[in-house]
Amino acid sequence: MNNKMNHPLITVDGRTLMDRPLELPNFVVDTLISQGLHILAGSPKVGKSWLALWLAVTVAKGEPVWNMTTRQGTTLYLCLEDSVLRIQNRLFEITEDAPDSVHFCTECALIGQGLEEQVDAFVAAHPDTVLVIIDTLQMVRPVHDATYANDYRDLSVLKRLADKHGIAILLIHHLRKEKAEDVFHRISGTTAISGAVDSSFTLVEEKRGSGRARLTCVGRDIEYRELELRRSEENVWELVSDSRTQPEQLEGQIVVLLSAFMSSRTIFIGTPTELSEKIDPDRIEGVTPKKISRLIQQSVEALRKNGIQAMVRRSNGKRVIELRRADSADLEGAGEIVPIDPVEALCGDLRAVSRCGE
Repeated sequence: MNNKMNHPLITVDGRTLMDRPLELPNFVVDTLISQGLHILAGSPKVGKSWLALWLAVTVAKGEPVWNMTTRQGTTLYLCLEDSVLRIQNRLFEITEDAPDSVHFCTECALIGQGLEEQVDAFVAAHPDTVLVIIDTLQMVRPVHDATYANDYRDLSVLKRLADKHGIAILLIHHLRKEKAEDVFHRISGTTAISGAVDSSFTLVEEKRGSGRARLTCVGRDIEYRELELRRSEENVWELVSDSRTQPEQLEGQIVVLLSAFMSSRTIFIGTPTELSEKIDPDRIEGVTPKKISRLIQQSVEALRKNGIQAMVRRSNGKRVIELRRADSADLEGAGEIVPIDPVEALCGDLRAVSRCGE
């Protein structure tokens, strides 16, 4: 009984959580692939492995992926259904020169039977690792019944591994042949597979052999989007169109709006409603009072780089937003406003946010 009480729940209250700036997830491919666990599913021979290989090389080079910036670093491609010769031939097709920061492996241990330790050792030897691709998921799974519990357990191991190292792990998987209204229901296995990952991607050809496909994307840290792709003569999937019509998200737009707003003043102290009415009076940008605090909390670092210090405080029980241009004097009249906690960039750890963890 006493042993069970040695690990109390670590909680954070709603007021504290809403008043703290939290870091957004780190993206390996901006707005598409964040750190965490992801799955790319497609029909056999649709070109999943070609896409995986190109991603591994492109991220290692630090080059854009379909006009999206990448976080350059070491990549590991576990190409478990290919030979070294096949990978070499494909490399010559997709690139003129492969960097020494992309690594390939055709054999590895299974989940729970040494794979985690192998990845641990690789990351220890290459601390700048940002992306690990496992092609295919089935090749690293132990033999057991295809049940929800087994699917969730296997993928939870890989999820913890990704979170432990702050990397992205991309699993290559298959789609069922049966049609479905929701393409994500075609992902082979139980719904635990989609539930355990941070993002799901499906690659579906318009017609077998057409060289055109749709990459449908959904996830916890990304917005739903559909990318129309075309397979080039070099077997590289090129972008044709992107359903994401807004090139700048509100997280980026808030920096633009506040930079313009603060260009004519040194200090602003007011409620979310007051600030929202000043920077977006007609609601054209969609910056509502409910959204503005979150947008500022998640853009503290970006605002700082643009010469604006931002803080969300409480005064007389009300939330107050405080903005100061970097070249301004000390705040006037701010003595009555007492912050709950110092503003700092956190990474979602409840121990760091909650008083219960102190």
